[in-house]
Amino acid sequence: MTDDTPVIIYSDGSAKPNPDGPGGWAALLIYGEQEKPISGGEPKTTNNRMELTAAIKALEALKRRCRIDFYTDSQYLRNGITTWIEGWKRNGWRTANKQAVLNQDLWVQLDELTRQHDISWHWTRGHAGNHYNERVDQMAAAARETVRRSR
Repeated sequence: MTDDTPVIIYSDGSAKPNPDGPGGWAALLIYGEQEKPISGGEPKTTNNRMELTAAIKALEALKRRCRIDFYTDSQYLRNGITTWIEGWKRNGWRTANKQAVLNQDLWVQLDELTRQHDISWHWTRGHAGNHYNERVDQMAAAARETVRRSR
């Protein structure tokens, strides 16, 4: 990987029913002409946990420090990692309303991983025709269905 070529990542997560249904996560890592799809699932989870897991697994798949353009259709993920997380850490992992931050375990992992890379976070509207976003949506749904069938 050269320093001027970013890795492009698209990620998605889903749970059905949400919360507490089976869930799936997926990410697609793109570098030049190379693509690496990854996915997985959990038997009892939430959409937000799957969104965070997709981002974590995508960043864990990288072998060295990278410049990344990261695309998600989750405002929760994008706002959490770009805006809210510093306040949560300052407040002892409490929200502005003094409530415990949901999914703190995953936010801590994601925070650590983001420090290893130079990431530009981008929000993309879901189900709006973006080829890669649609692809990870389908991958996450397939992973969720695999978990559902194996119960």
